[in-house]
Amino acid sequence: MRIAYLTGEYPRATDTYIQREVITLREMGVDVHTFSVRRTDDRHMVGPEQKQERDRTFYILPPNPIHLLLAHLSLLLASPKRYLKAIKLAFITSQPGLRGGLYQFFYFLEAGILAQEIKQRQINHLHNHIAEASGTVAMLSAQMSGFTYSFTLHGPYIFLRAYQWRLDEKIKRSLFVCCISYYARSQGMIFAPIEKWNRMHIIHCGIDPALFDMVSHNESGKRLLFVGRLAEAKGLPILLESLTLLKQTHADIILTIVGDGPDRQKLEQLTIDLELTQNVNFVGYKSQAEVRKYFQQTDVFVMSSFAEGIPVVLMEAMAAGVPVVATQIAGISELVENGVNGYLVPPGEPNILAECIEKLLSNHLLRVKFSTLGRAKVETDFNIHYEVARLYRLMKSALNGHVEPIRPCIPENLVSLTACETVTTSVSS
Repeated sequence: MRIAYLTGEYPRATDTYIQREVITLREMGVDVHTFSVRRTDDRHMVGPEQKQERDRTFYILPPNPIHLLLAHLSLLLASPKRYLKAIKLAFITSQPGLRGGLYQFFYFLEAGILAQEIKQRQINHLHNHIAEASGTVAMLSAQMSGFTYSFTLHGPYIFLRAYQWRLDEKIKRSLFVCCISYYARSQGMIFAPIEKWNRMHIIHCGIDPALFDMVSHNESGKRLLFVGRLAEAKGLPILLESLTLLKQTHADIILTIVGDGPDRQKLEQLTIDLELTQNVNFVGYKSQAEVRKYFQQTDVFVMSSFAEGIPVVLMEAMAAGVPVVATQIAGISELVENGVNGYLVPPGEPNILAECIEKLLSNHLLRVKFSTLGRAKVETDFNIHYEVARLYRLMKSALNGHVEPIRPCIPENLVSLTACETVTTSVSS
């Protein structure tokens, strides 16, 4: 297969799961061409993986004015009817107001550049990650040039503005949709036509467990780790507040915060205000290899988020045998089973968060138990090789006019299909 991959900004330090998916598809023999609306800045070039992907990615912005004009003129002359339908589609899916219309105009111009480039490379299918702005570009581009498109539905933010981003139209026009969780699928089904429900499949974001060595747990623990973007949705003030409670019995407790973002300065000031400067280390963005080293120096991984999909970093922590404490939101419970392989706590509750962290820090055997079962969960249900194999099968079937089960089987050349439904259904005409 020769396919295009599109997202708004690729590759980013925070979206390593997309990079893994692309690389694994290539290892399976798929000719993947990566496209991005914007060029990633050097801040995200934290490792060789990001640099290599940036060098081989086509960036739509900033456009060459002559290239932009020629791309749209070529598409118009090649199929005036299709081009005019794309104009109509852009109009009916535009967000309300002058600003919404202006942005839609920009998306339309970007879609023309993308459509012409994909056409010249003789690619017949486009897959998009993140269904908001780049999803609009993908939908308009497919209409202009006539190739099929699909997208991965992550959430949670698009569900807050699903009508503005016309999630309904994007699902209706797509060849299929990959949902990262049953939760994401259920939210998407609210806006999807019933006849498209069987085209909304479960494909987890995944990791390669083989990259993660299992942590050796000490009798007593004091080291906490957070990895992620420093933004409001991550709920880090709650984590810091819980740390003030834990400090009363664990004076030498250490929280390492890996990542960066718009709230870093405020969080650093909050750390000072709460008298936690000796207990919290902000270390910024790190490469994938460096993050794996941090896992080896950690007793408990903590996530206090208010909004998530299924965080890949939770999968990574569990693959490394680090017990996790996370908030019970969205699809996280599909990964973390409360009291079995980790703890789930209500969001916004520092007391309960501190209580669960305390249980793990003071109980060596409980940490070992969560470590073993957490690793097993990731190996079985969130293994990048299995998930990309499902995606490959799904793409191949859809392009050949067949519908796969909601959770596609893993191809026979990887694992036994005994636990899978193996029958595909032909698309009705």
